[in-house]
Amino acid sequence: MKIGIFLPNWLGDLVMATPALRAIRRRYGSSARMIGIMRPHLAEVLNGTSWLDEQWYFNPHSKDPELRPWALIRRMRQERIDVALLFPNSMRVAIVAQLGGAKERVGYARYGRGPLLTRKVDSPQAGGLAKPCPMVDYFLRLSEAMGCPPESRRLELATTPEDERSADLVWERLGLRSDGRVMTFNCSGAYGSAKLWPIEHFGDLARSVARDLDHDVLVLCGPKERGIARAIVARAEHPRVFSMADQPIDLGTAKACIRRAKMMVSTDSGPRHVAAAFGKPVVTLYGSMPPVFGENPTVLAVDLRLDLDCIGCQNRVCPLGHHKCMRDLTPDMVYREVARLVREDRAAHAA
Repeated sequence: MKIGIFLPNWLGDLVMATPALRAIRRRYGSSARMIGIMRPHLAEVLNGTSWLDEQWYFNPHSKDPELRPWALIRRMRQERIDVALLFPNSMRVAIVAQLGGAKERVGYARYGRGPLLTRKVDSPQAGGLAKPCPMVDYFLRLSEAMGCPPESRRLELATTPEDERSADLVWERLGLRSDGRVMTFNCSGAYGSAKLWPIEHFGDLARSVARDLDHDVLVLCGPKERGIARAIVARAEHPRVFSMADQPIDLGTAKACIRRAKMMVSTDSGPRHVAAAFGKPVVTLYGSMPPVFGENPTVLAVDLRLDLDCIGCQNRVCPLGHHKCMRDLTPDMVYREVARLVREDRAAHAA
């Protein structure tokens, strides 16, 4: 059997889909050829795991014709895909799966695409209305539609030897401690500015962590966040606060750096789920998005959000212009939770 899996388009969603991928591999074993169809920029996320036999790259907005829909449709027809599993709720993906000749097409019957699916999954409902649902559960419902038994909600990732060697060089170049006293800060927010915590807040928190908790701080960043990462380090004004701005920032290196750090402080964005997949405690700063989508009881998580009338608006940019949900979430509030986790970790190791 050839199973073409259209994977989520966002880093965090892809990580939250790993329990479903694990379930499908366990259900079908080596008798199935599992092909992950994914955005090229996510190519390294699943490296080191064993769920996929192949990765195909697809981006309908790319200028490269080999990444566009018709190229994927031709490839699916040539490979004679038996089942297409659709994680994204996209009409385009459903059309591609049908035109690609997949005999079975499994996905959520949303946005009018029900007639294109052969196995329709209904969205979680409450009182006849769509019910917000943790994404890990949302994706596991798709694996259950594939005949998979219930699966652990535990997120899972792995690193490769190359990833670890790259992280070794980062530790060596920056002079990071090797005894585990390193925290990662994730300042990204590709969804929009409404998810971003102010640079000055990050910088002040980093200084307190380095000075008062005696931990190194490593500020992670993507290509578009190098300037933010450098500004956080400059604001902190402490020799034990570092950034990845001038280091390799590929996802493989980031995974290995996150894996060897003690914990993460993060905006509500993809890297927080990477940390959770490596079993790291995560303090998440919430604003425009409700925490329910990222909830997972297998993760040691502290979700911080303010009690505002406008909280959880789900907008990419603050429609009121004040961005209070993040600006009024002070460094002192976050520091108290970080310090508590450090104390609990020290107590556990002392015992």
